[in-house]
Amino acid sequence: MTPQTTSTGVDDPALTSLRRWNLGLTALHLAQAVAMLILASDFAITVIGSYPQGPPGTALAEAEPIFDVRIGVAVTLFLALAGIDHLLTATVFRRHYENDLRRGINTFRWVEYSLSATIMLVLIAFYSGIVEITALIALIGANVAMILFGWLQEVMNPPGRTTTTMLPFWFGCIAGGAPWVAIGWNLLAAEVVPGFVYGIFVSLFVFFMSFALNQWLQYRQVGRWHSYAFGEKGYLVLSLVAKTALAWQIFGGSLAG
Repeated sequence: MTPQTTSTGVDDPALTSLRRWNLGLTALHLAQAVAMLILASDFAITVIGSYPQGPPGTALAEAEPIFDVRIGVAVTLFLALAGIDHLLTATVFRRHYENDLRRGINTFRWVEYSLSATIMLVLIAFYSGIVEITALIALIGANVAMILFGWLQEVMNPPGRTTTTMLPFWFGCIAGGAPWVAIGWNLLAAEVVPGFVYGIFVSLFVFFMSFALNQWLQYRQVGRWHSYAFGEKGYLVLSLVAKTALAWQIFGGSLAG
């Protein structure tokens, strides 16, 4: 018997369908990016730093502003990154994208997520009150590590494998969970939190965890997730819904006028 070399469900009709999906998602993401750039106010959040003034245990100095982040621009950026990714995979890099899918990998997905999802997480952290530079760097590192573990999960489980390892998946869950613990802690400790911020936290936590669930279902080959192409569509839907939900919750809460 010839070893399987192509992912289950990744045939010519599925790839044609995915191209149409990517073109559609290009339009939806870029249209939202343009709308956000036009409609959003100049609201910004300041990133701060507070540094030790002596030996360990010495009180930190009063926090100093480092730079401002225009929230509307940041939201526009993560929407535009997704749109550009979908455009490239449907056109210029279509062959590379489709060859990757046949091998059970989507490198474009993981590169885009490492940028767009990290911007999203930083914005969620901002709205929970985490604005200190070193804390943000740590959250960024944990989130990128989570995404790279997702990539590694695909690399380590090619089509035709005799066994499936979930080790990178579980390591990614640990890395990806840490920022949410920090954000949740801040929300619980805060005296006043606007209702829309709770909405952002709950909805985006559910969406971020849904990406993990989609991958778990893929590698456990549960039901329709036996097809790698079906799991790929799951990622496409989740990416659009999560980005749209965060963008317009932020807009409604702080950028509308």
